[in-house]
Amino acid sequence: MRRAGQGWVPRLRKLGIRLAETRSTALFQLATELPAAVLARTLGIDITVAVKWQRAAAGDWGAYTAEISRRPEI
Repeated sequence: MRRAGQGWVPRLRKLGIRLAETRSTALFQLATELPAAVLARTLGIDITVAVKWQRAAAGDWGAYTAEISRRPEI
């Protein structure tokens, strides 16, 4: 019995698509765009893992949150 998606792996490899690299790239991109808490909650990963991904991607949300906190309420 085949696992779900197992038939796609050889096809993707033939096309030069490496799943582990693709997954890492996607996580890296998300880490630059989302705060760690949102990333962790959305992907169901531990917050410490999300923080590590964010630091690796240099997604510093500290400056962003400081900017938001200074904005006047609308």
